[in-house]
Amino acid sequence: MSRIIVFGGHGRIALLLAPLLVADGDEVTGVIRNPDHVAEVEQTGAHALVADVESLGVNELAEIIRGHDAVVWSAGAGGGSAERTYAVDRDAAIRTMDAAVEAGVRRYVMVSWIGSKADHGVPGDSDFFPYADAKWAADEHLRGADLDGTILGPGTLTFDEPTGRIVLDPEGKGEVSRADVARVIAVTLGTPSTFGRTIRFGNGSDEDSAPIADLLSA
Repeated sequence: MSRIIVFGGHGRIALLLAPLLVADGDEVTGVIRNPDHVAEVEQTGAHALVADVESLGVNELAEIIRGHDAVVWSAGAGGGSAERTYAVDRDAAIRTMDAAVEAGVRRYVMVSWIGSKADHGVPGDSDFFPYADAKWAADEHLRGADLDGTILGPGTLTFDEPTGRIVLDPEGKGEVSRADVARVIAVTLGTPSTFGRTIRFGNGSDEDSAPIADLLSA
């Protein structure tokens, strides 16, 4: 059994992830900002912890993280102002990494996006630029942190039924169901061969995809 803390515990992916982890015998803490979401998070089998990651410092976040075995960052500002995007997707994410180091919790899984690269190609005047810029900065910080980190880069998210299969480094948008992203996170957490990797993926077709566990353990 592992104790896993998920930042962004009320997100669509996190709500699909928690039941998978609980079914595997893990204890899950879902960190949420809105107390109105406690009941929905706890229906998944997770314990809901109300905390505003935008306002908490590294030491306070370390107290939340301490005692867990792994951290999953699946939080985000969800669009809106550039200021808040940087505050959550970059700054708060980075503080949780530093907090994980302070708390002695080495395993850290970052849910990023398929296009998170230094040359992501998003124009500076695009509304999407702050997100792309913030995610790249957070991903780079994880790469340099003293953590067993994995960066997951799913393609365009869909509400399709899970297939249990993915393809790595897909062409184009790399569409992938949120349910399959949740399964990728769950498998990644327990797969040491993913330490230090950036894994970009989509569902692909039956012909070019493979079972999630097979690809991640290769």
